[in-house]
Amino acid sequence: MVMHVEIISKEIIKPSSPTPHHLRNFKLSFLDQITPSLYIPIIFFYHSNHGVGVDPFERSRSLKKSLAETLTRFYPLAGAPINEDFSINCNDKGADYIEARVPCKLSQVVDNPKAQELIQLLPFEPHHSCTEIGKEVLLAVQYNIFECGGVAIAVCVSHKIADGTSAVTFVNAWAGTSRGASEVISPSFDAAIHFPLRDTTGFMPNEAISKENIAISAFIWRRFMAMAKAKQGNKKPKLFAAVHAVNLRERMVPQLPVHSFGNLWRFAIATSLVEIEKDCCFLVRQLRNAIMEINSEYVKKLQDSDGHLDFMKKTSKQLVEGEIELFIPCKNVVVMMSTKDGDGIEMWINMKEEDMAMFEHDPELLSLATLANGE
Repeated sequence: MVMHVEIISKEIIKPSSPTPHHLRNFKLSFLDQITPSLYIPIIFFYHSNHGVGVDPFERSRSLKKSLAETLTRFYPLAGAPINEDFSINCNDKGADYIEARVPCKLSQVVDNPKAQELIQLLPFEPHHSCTEIGKEVLLAVQYNIFECGGVAIAVCVSHKIADGTSAVTFVNAWAGTSRGASEVISPSFDAAIHFPLRDTTGFMPNEAISKENIAISAFIWRRFMAMAKAKQGNKKPKLFAAVHAVNLRERMVPQLPVHSFGNLWRFAIATSLVEIEKDCCFLVRQLRNAIMEINSEYVKKLQDSDGHLDFMKKTSKQLVEGEIELFIPCKNVVVMMSTKDGDGIEMWINMKEEDMAMFEHDPELLSLATLANGE
């Protein structure tokens, strides 16, 4: 199937109430400052039976109204551009809102998802720099209507201002406003107080972790290593790294509010040589120790020292000089979430097609997991 999404309309959704004058200049944090100008893409799929008898365009009008109301609380997302001093003019410019028609059934997309088709459902290519699309768009939404009546709501949030937790906080707040929830989610915008801006001259970038999640991460890491070992043959052993995103909000003293907005995360990195046969217990310890090192002391050093910035300057220099290779979109990425019934863990794994062909036939993996496509 070749899918071609047809754009029906484009408009700008502004906050329903103007942003007060004293909030019109929003300063980014140091962690925002060193984050690439890419986008966090999220797509929500809704079968037609989720809104039986509801006209999809009427639903879109309702979403636009609730989006305008939500932007009054998330006012930096309605501002632009990001200035050279890493501040945002919260001028109520608004968020992009696109309506599109998809000439196929929703099931044809979700039953066998393909990256190039899913990208068409987004407002724009998420891995392009903000500057590549001609303007600094901090938030964009695309409302996709399928011929069966199903809907896909795609959201792109600038990673320069938000991490994954912040993006989900915004979407949850929008959803709550849309359905008239009594509990109103109000974000905290104090990240710059805890992580003030630094001089980044020389830098050239373009909830607690459960034991269960660590164990599964270590198991997948081990299977990645087994695949890499089979591919490398007699070549020089490579260092294999497992990278785990860690939320800083609850690791600070005192803890930040759960709805603190911004890039409040760091990577925990554990390494092991591919040539050495490691059991899962060893890899669990490696990954757990790496995650535990992202603690209040680590955060304190991040706030008070330039060591982290110096490391990133050195790494960016190596990237420019070709000493390190970096590929975006990332490969070998695993996203874990609860299954619909809450009794298991669902994983979305991204890797090269030829590597996936080996990975999905791994006997040890198949003994413990079921492939979503039923193979």
